[in-house]
Amino acid sequence: MFCVLDFVGQYLTDCYLEETDYVEKKNQGYVGKLQEYVKQKELSTRDTGKLNAWVKKQQLLFIRVYKDEIQVFNSEFPEQEIWEEEIAADNYAWESYYKVEFSDGMAEVTITGAYIYQFYNYVMIAEMILSFFLFLVLVLLGIRRKMDYIRTLCNEIQILEGGSLEHKITVKGKDELSELAEGLDSMRLSFGSLIRQEAEMVQENQRIVTEMSHDLRTPVTSIMLYTEILKKGKYKSDVQFKEYLDKIDLNAHRMKQLTDHLFEYSLIAGEGEIELEEPEQYEVMFYDFFSETCSFLEQKGFQVVFHVDWVDCVVQISTDYVMRILDNVASNIVKYADPSAPVKISSVEEGHMVGFSFENKVQRLEEKPESTGIGIQNMKNMMQKMGGRSVAEEEGERFKLVLLFPCLER
Repeated sequence: MFCVLDFVGQYLTDCYLEETDYVEKKNQGYVGKLQEYVKQKELSTRDTGKLNAWVKKQQLLFIRVYKDEIQVFNSEFPEQEIWEEEIAADNYAWESYYKVEFSDGMAEVTITGAYIYQFYNYVMIAEMILSFFLFLVLVLLGIRRKMDYIRTLCNEIQILEGGSLEHKITVKGKDELSELAEGLDSMRLSFGSLIRQEAEMVQENQRIVTEMSHDLRTPVTSIMLYTEILKKGKYKSDVQFKEYLDKIDLNAHRMKQLTDHLFEYSLIAGEGEIELEEPEQYEVMFYDFFSETCSFLEQKGFQVVFHVDWVDCVVQISTDYVMRILDNVASNIVKYADPSAPVKISSVEEGHMVGFSFENKVQRLEEKPESTGIGIQNMKNMMQKMGGRSVAEEEGERFKLVLLFPCLER
């Protein structure tokens, strides 16, 4: 803005000075002042000291005085004796000469003033004032916008403090404040996700406890009933006595299994972040585990179809968790799968994750074994803590379990 104003200002000033008699009017004004001063003091052309004092008061002004076409005073060299020097006025014929009457006669005076330079300075000062005013206005407008944005962020933070995490933080611009707003919005999303996870966990815990309480109540009631019968001797024979003991024993084992599952669930859910082992090749990490699992299932009378492609991938796991997961899978297959159908173990790839799927046919019995689903939930929790995922699907007689682990590098 200053450069534009300076260019325009100088151009307009040049045009003004060329098209007007500004310089001539200034010169005539000073000539009038000089004539008045000379008349007041009754000065002659030889009173160079007083003439020089008047010039100094005017500032940025130079005069030369000629008498009979001879220069008798030059304000540029006030101390120099030039009366004897015959400097003719013709040497400065390009200058304008003005008549001034001194006490010793009429003289001619030339005036050279720096008021044109002052005029340009005034124009430049005006340009600087306008430019600074524009700068100040722009800065104040920018500060006002930022202050409005800060007030907006403060109001939105108060909304978040009130518990309304669905309110999105306004992100404007690409500066430090916008980075702060993005950080606040990310924190809002993370905090909301954490609250949802905790709520889901509490809900899941309540469901598990409710189901386990219901499942525990049945064997406890049965044990109490048969114990009461045996205490009162209301059995008909030793065979019936042994039958009741067997039922008590069966229900006791059932209770132990349920409490073990509940203990394992609470143990896994209560653990924080686990420390995973050093990354290792996919095949090296899982080959021995599956060798033992397949051997165990075959010993139990199951036909195992093992079709796994050992991809070139590095994974990071917890050996303890993987062993517990595979033990749970094997025990569930033995308990619920149909031995007449093969158990299929296959490799699975999904995005940046690799893993395995277990597929079997569900055994259809007249008395279906009770299941709380806590084993599946335990596997899901352990996979999540390792950064993986567990998916269980059941369609008709087919049951499929997929275990996926994150692939660190290929």
